[in-house]
Amino acid sequence: MAKPTVKYTKLFIDNEFVDAVSGKTFPTIDPATEEVICQVAEGDKPDVDKAVAAAKRAFKLGSTWRTMDASDRGRIINKIADLVERDADHLARLETLDNGKPLESGNYTTMFRADYVIDTSCLRTSARFDVMLFIKFMRYYAGESDKIHGDTIPSDGPHFTYTRKEPIGVCGQIIPWNYPLVMVSWKWGPALAAGCTIVMKPAEQTPLSVLYVCSLLNEAGLPKGVINVVTGYGPTAGAAITNHMDINKVRTDQGCIYYLRQHLKHPNCSGCLHGINRGWQDDYDCFGQDQHEACYPGAWRQESSCCL
Repeated sequence: MAKPTVKYTKLFIDNEFVDAVSGKTFPTIDPATEEVICQVAEGDKPDVDKAVAAAKRAFKLGSTWRTMDASDRGRIINKIADLVERDADHLARLETLDNGKPLESGNYTTMFRADYVIDTSCLRTSARFDVMLFIKFMRYYAGESDKIHGDTIPSDGPHFTYTRKEPIGVCGQIIPWNYPLVMVSWKWGPALAAGCTIVMKPAEQTPLSVLYVCSLLNEAGLPKGVINVVTGYGPTAGAAITNHMDINKVRTDQGCIYYLRQHLKHPNCSGCLHGINRGWQDDYDCFGQDQHEACYPGAWRQESSCCL
């Protein structure tokens, strides 16, 4: 496979690619060769603070994002899907380079419903398949944008009772390395459909495809500050997200649970809502330590954890 060109390695804050405040970088590794692909900006608490400030401005009452029609939010989500489809080959090759999963695998003619695969026997794992999943999920949530509504509720007496659903605010999102693009669609899609803003930390092992998608957001017409991505490590950038007092909801997956536990112990715990994607098994349940270390890196990173 011809290696794709890596164009984006900086933090994405307020619709711009910027260096980390500290100027530090960290290597992202090709799991097939264990060679360094490139250096990526290493975000920390000051960078998360900048990202959250941008997300808060974008969510402020009267902002372009807050006053945008729900149907227009859906149009932007669909445009992101269109641009990813246009650049699907490059994104798939980038995902293979950074994550180690195969570029091609089987056929992709399975049936989808909401955010899970109905016929799991048809599931084929490959980078091209993951790009297709991103497109499908984002288009699903684009359709949901103008279908979020409350209810009128019958009540006794001369009363009018109703519910109104509103966006919660700034969402902190931390995703793992096993399905980077799929995880992005699961996090961005519903948050954007609801009208929230986002501060995301991708896994330090697989930041490249997420940063490439960030490069498409201006072209898609997304207002400044709605999506912010801070690359870095869990104990620094991840902990800064889970402990931030201006983040209204934190969504994590699998191995990121550790940082939520630390958040709940933190003296400045913001008390924000949390969501965790569970349903995984520790790889050591299946393999001993010696076998784990001997595994071919690309194969191990692909097969050690798969949520269905």
